[in-house]
Amino acid sequence: MIRVQEEDFQVDELYQRLLKANETGAVVMFVGLVRQFSDLPKAICHFELEHYPGMTERNLQTIVDEAKKRWSLLDVCVVHRVGRLSVDDQIVFVGVSAAHRAEAFQACDFVMDYLKSRAAFWKKESQGSNSHWVQANDQDEMSLERWKK
Repeated sequence: MIRVQEEDFQVDELYQRLLKANETGAVVMFVGLVRQFSDLPKAICHFELEHYPGMTERNLQTIVDEAKKRWSLLDVCVVHRVGRLSVDDQIVFVGVSAAHRAEAFQACDFVMDYLKSRAAFWKKESQGSNSHWVQANDQDEMSLERWKK
């Protein structure tokens, strides 16, 4: 399941979707939150996440498909929020179910690394009356290198 949405998500509901009776040996989940990115009060800091509908979902599907090729997975769930988000809001959920924990951990890590650097999202951080578009992060690119082997 892949969803791009403005509304918040319920982690327990997404976890339940990943369970496959008599098959699931492991579920690994990652929930990303909006962190405080300045010294300003939380109420002043937020960001806006934009995407290109259709293209973003296809992009996410490509990442999930690659994970399914690399590991024996039962299911993968990606939910990513867009729109205006504030400090402490949930922004992304990635969940992977598999028969074995090693595959679930690796696949979840892989999906998050590629989502951070290859998914079609654009983020503008706002602090008070100042705002700027966030540029690509060198650390995110370096994280991808380990998956290219």
